[in-house]
Amino acid sequence: MTRLILASQSPARTKLLTDAGIRHEVLVSDVDEDAVQARYGVTDPHDTALLLARAKAEAVASLPEADGALVIGCDSVFEFDGEAHGKPYTAEVAKERMLRMSGSKGVLHTGHWLVDCRDTEDTDESGAAGSGATLGHVTSAEVHFMEMSAEEIDAYIATGEPLQCAGSFTIDGYGGAFIRKVDGDPHAVVGLSISTLRGLLGQARVGITELWTTGAADPALLRAE
Repeated sequence: MTRLILASQSPARTKLLTDAGIRHEVLVSDVDEDAVQARYGVTDPHDTALLLARAKAEAVASLPEADGALVIGCDSVFEFDGEAHGKPYTAEVAKERMLRMSGSKGVLHTGHWLVDCRDTEDTDESGAAGSGATLGHVTSAEVHFMEMSAEEIDAYIATGEPLQCAGSFTIDGYGGAFIRKVDGDPHAVVGLSISTLRGLLGQARVGITELWTTGAADPALLRAE
């Protein structure tokens, strides 16, 4: 059976996979994001998202629990007015950002990095050898915000939801009330693009249908599609 490990503690990402019927495990990486960025210097929001996704995936892929599995790491960075916005962590930072974002728009970049930890010589239980793939992709979406009053922003921050989210907002929670539209893949705004995952798995010679929880399909047949 093909195993997929999500290298993230994000409840939103694992819910996305679960709702899409994708069988997966969760193994959290112990990556210091600030240290990673300091090591590689200043990068733009797009490249930062990919850099951090790769760091998370490779950290988990190095663990013995990942042996024989595929590991997907993700990270999101919000680009607004040319600046990279990660998690605000404090109410003060979140409020300052959201007052600026009110009635405006920005781009949410979600980096994805896949590492194939399966043996490249021996076949697994499904009859497939590992590809040795280590590859990534960034999926971006433009997010348009409605006008938000100071009172609404304060109430939103009081929920605690935006403090641990890139850009200080979510689309799949309370924050969805303030998003007018999304140009691009809405899954990327949540934190993991299912279609991007499908593409990366395909490059590793794995059909996403092999991971569906229905378990009714023949993996060998699916790889031949």
